[in-house]
Amino acid sequence: MIEYSMKNLTADELSFKMNHIKAEPNTRFEIKPLFSRRIQGVNENPLIHIVTLECKVETTEESPKPFNLLVRLVAVFEVKNLQTDEDRRFFAVNATETMFPYLRAALTNLTADALIPPIVLPVVSGATLFPEDRGPASYTINFDPKTVN
Repeated sequence: MIEYSMKNLTADELSFKMNHIKAEPNTRFEIKPLFSRRIQGVNENPLIHIVTLECKVETTEESPKPFNLLVRLVAVFEVKNLQTDEDRRFFAVNATETMFPYLRAALTNLTADALIPPIVLPVVSGATLFPEDRGPASYTINFDPKTVN
């Protein structure tokens, strides 16, 4: 059975930038954060896995936003007995679940510190954040075999 523990968590990047766009009073902007996750093994120690979880809001011409923001967290996990694709899926979902509350808090604090109404992400299961985690029939995950130095 797979065993894992988070050994370290850091904010790799927290950024917020106001976009000075002209908008009519009472204009409502649709803010849809984009999430991404990357899992890397460390060649020097096969028990160590680096998980990067990111939340991003960016303005585009088609969908202007009043601000751009990026919250990127990086965690170091020690993982034992990671052998099958199902083990990898289990670890990916649970690492996401472990890190997501920290991502939520960082995003809320970042927007509050920017003196705008804070963005509070809903509480969700790690298995629902990414489409590939929602069901074993549609499951695919890419582990990056590159060394992290």
